Amino acid sequence: MSTTSEERAAWLALENGTVFKGLAIGADGEAAGDLVFNTAMTGYQEILTDPSYAGQGVVLTYPLIGNYGIADEDMESSRPWAEALVIKELTSITSNHRATESLADWLKRREVVAMEGVDTRKLTKMIREEGSLRFVISTSDFDEASLVAKAKAATSTDGRDLAAEVTCAESYVWDAQYDESFPKVTPEWQGERLKCVAYDFGAKRNILRSLVHSGFDVTVVPATTPAADVLAMKPDGVFLSNGPGDPSACTYAVEAAKELVGKTPVFGICLGHQILSLALGAKTKKMAFGHHGANHPVRDETTGRIEITSQNHSYVVDEDSLPSDMIATHWNLNDMSLAGMKHKEHPVFSVQYHPEAAPGPSDSAHLFSRFREMILAQ
Repeated sequence: MSTTSEERAAWLALENGTVFKGLAIGADGEAAGDLVFNTAMTGYQEILTDPSYAGQGVVLTYPLIGNYGIADEDMESSRPWAEALVIKELTSITSNHRATESLADWLKRREVVAMEGVDTRKLTKMIREEGSLRFVISTSDFDEASLVAKAKAATSTDGRDLAAEVTCAESYVWDAQYDESFPKVTPEWQGERLKCVAYDFGAKRNILRSLVHSGFDVTVVPATTPAADVLAMKPDGVFLSNGPGDPSACTYAVEAAKELVGKTPVFGICLGHQILSLALGAKTKKMAFGHHGANHPVRDETTGRIEITSQNHSYVVDEDSLPSDMIATHWNLNDMSLAGMKHKEHPVFSVQYHPEAAPGPSDSAHLFSRFREMILAQ
C-alpha cells in the first residue's frame, strides 16, 4: 500500500453485508452502483473514461496500478464515467514520459471516489461466485450497518437507460485519426471515403478514430435520433456504438434500428450489438458478472481465426433467441456466449466486444474495414 503525507480512510460495503477497509486515493465523498471487475493489466485511464462504465464501480484485478500515470491523449471521452475505482495498491512512482499527472492527482481533480488497500483477489472471487454486487464506497461514513444499508439501496443498472445520460447533446462531425502513439495494425485508407452516421450510445473516441482511419467521414448523432433523421443524411452506412446500461431500456434505439435495417448497411458493437439484436427479434439477458477485460478469446466463424479481444459488457444476446434470418458469427471461447452475428439477407453485422481496443489488443481492428467492404459490395 502506498503512503502519503495525509492518509484518508475509505470503506467499501457490498449488498451481501461484506465490508472492506482501505485508504482513499481519489476524491472525498461517496459513490455507489454495480461493482464489476476488470482483468486488464493496463489501461486504467481508458477504462475509467469509457462511458460503458456509467453506473458501475470497477475493481482492477492487477495488483499494482498507476505505474504510468495519466496521459491526456489516452482519454476515451471528455470525463471519467466509472462511478468508483477499487485497487490493491497504488504505485508511489509515475514512470512515463507521456504522463501529465499521477493517477491519484487525476482522480482527485476529476472527482472520482477511489480506494486502495483492498484484497481484490477476495473481492473478485466474491463477485465471480455471487455475481455483480451493488456497492457503496465512503470516505466519511464508517458505520458498517449504515454502509451496508446504502449498498442495498444503491441503484442497479437493471432497467436503466444510461445511454441517454452519456450520449452527446447534439450532432457533430468527427475527423480525428489515431494519435501518433497508437499502433496502426491496419493500413490507413487512401481511396474514396464513405459517409458514416454513428449513433452515440456512449461511444469511445478510438471507435470514431478507427472509422476515420478505415475510410469513413463520420457524423455522430445523439442516441435518441430518429431513424428518419439519419436516413435523411443519406449515409453509406450506420454505426451503432457501445454504451452502458440495460439494452432493453433503450426502446427508442431499438425502434430506430428496426427502421434502419434493410435501408442502409449497419454495423454495431457492444450495446449497439445488443440493440440490433432486439430490433431483429432476439432477446438479451444480464450475465452473472459480465465480461470486462482485455484478454477474451473469440472465434470468428467466418474466417476460422481466434482473436484476443477487449470486452466490457454485463448483458449478452441470448443465442437461443436468434431469429432464423440471423447467423451467429462469433463465440466467446471462455464461456461460449454469443459474440457476433450477421443478417442472412441485409448488410448488417455486429459484435459483442471492442475491436477498437484502447485498452487491449488490436486483433479485431479489421472489422472496421469489413464494414467498409460490406458497404462497397452492395
